[in-house]
Amino acid sequence: MKYGIIAGNGRFPVLALETARKQGDEAVAFAIREEAGPEVEGAAARCHWISLGELSKLIDLCKKEGVTRIMMAGQVKHAKIFSSIRPDWRLAKVLLTLGSKNTDSLIGAVQKVLSDEGIELVDSTLLLKPLLAPVGAVTRRKPDSDEQRDLDYGRKIAHVLASLDLGQSVAISDKACVALEAMEGTDAMLRRAATLVQGKRLALVKASSRRRHLLFDVPVIGPGTVDVMVETGTTSLAVDAGRTLLLDRDELIAKANAAGLAIIGMEALA
Repeated sequence: MKYGIIAGNGRFPVLALETARKQGDEAVAFAIREEAGPEVEGAAARCHWISLGELSKLIDLCKKEGVTRIMMAGQVKHAKIFSSIRPDWRLAKVLLTLGSKNTDSLIGAVQKVLSDEGIELVDSTLLLKPLLAPVGAVTRRKPDSDEQRDLDYGRKIAHVLASLDLGQSVAISDKACVALEAMEGTDAMLRRAATLVQGKRLALVKASSRRRHLLFDVPVIGPGTVDVMVETGTTSLAVDAGRTLLLDRDELIAKANAAGLAIIGMEALA
């Protein structure tokens, strides 16, 4: 099987490329110049560098490579999507049709353009299903009663936030919503929350959008998430089971256990 992988930042695209190679699949990387790291080149069968906004170039490269199935892997910061982007003529045409400037609208419109060119946008987690969070605790320690109360409360807020395509994460302390994620990302949101609670512990909830598919914007946690949790006094984390990727899973769990954190997967809310 041949896949195209649009590579953003982080470990997600590298793991997807490495998995494809181990399975005997051919994976061609289309690395986003503003986001992807150089390690993408070593993991891909071939690597093409494109800038944000170069939709025509992406389509031309897919046709040249014979790629008809493509997936998005890795983060592209929302702030860059809507502030740093320099659209080519094809993407500029797409942007003019958008009713609202959010990720759902933009990617949905790009998906339509790709489909019209015979290129199918497929599930971002297709190659990494074993890394999706299970139901239940993934760490030795489970949340205590106070943490679980905060996580349950935070999930209701996080799912509303995600359903509006505004962000994926919320920080809760003592059943109060301290901070909501917007374009700054989860790490920056947690650091902001830590300045507001004066040393009280935080609970973090990451929610997936209520959209049925996993084509893009899949929640991801990894060892770096644990580092920021420790830095900010965040002692517990809840994610949507089956819809959140645990990258570098063994390292993630080992670091969380060493820090005494509680991380759980919970059934996604309807």
